[in-house]
Amino acid sequence: MFPLWDDQPTKKFPLITVAIIVLNTIVYLYEASLGEKFTQFIYAMGLIPFEITHHTDLLPTSPSIIYLTIFTSMFMHGSIIHLLGNMLFLWIFGNNVEEYLGRVNFIIFYLVCGISAAFTQIFFNPNSTMPMVGASGAIAGVLGAYLLLYPRARVTTVIIFGFFIRLIKIPAVVVLSFWIIYQFLYGISSLAVKTGESGVAWFAHIGGFIGGIILIKLFKLFIK
Repeated sequence: MFPLWDDQPTKKFPLITVAIIVLNTIVYLYEASLGEKFTQFIYAMGLIPFEITHHTDLLPTSPSIIYLTIFTSMFMHGSIIHLLGNMLFLWIFGNNVEEYLGRVNFIIFYLVCGISAAFTQIFFNPNSTMPMVGASGAIAGVLGAYLLLYPRARVTTVIIFGFFIRLIKIPAVVVLSFWIIYQFLYGISSLAVKTGESGVAWFAHIGGFIGGIILIKLFKLFIK
């Protein structure tokens, strides 16, 4: 199940959503231009839970302001597929949430969701030395907000089951509920695996999603 677009129209151009997409793309293009230094840059500017919880820089040869990585990691990606997948989700669901909140509020909302995602991942995996990068934690917050604001919106989704491929319009509540249940299941299973660290920050997704739900409820108290 992979969403492609929704039928929830917007009246205003989603300037901030587009700006975030452009910024993430520019950062990734810079990363890709680094060649052999790509990995070094990921470790320097990505969020490493161990560095935060132990207040130390694991790679002094590539010094970074470790607490700043809570923000820088939100705009970095490990591959072009990682980038494209995240930006597609942001484009589908972000424009509606931006229109509801307004541009300034959406910036605040997006960043706070990203912070919520980061600290949730740190809480569940405090000794991880694997850098966490990607906009998915902040975008998960957007998904949580969309679920509350537009649960009945129809999302055109591609369903792939073996050789069966079909486009189906599914209510947003079904698509997004399936998505968060998937994150919970894999997050819980990752805690049971002691042989290594997962390459996916499942709890960042969960933390961002829950953060988005809480934040949109708070914003709704002051909007309209």
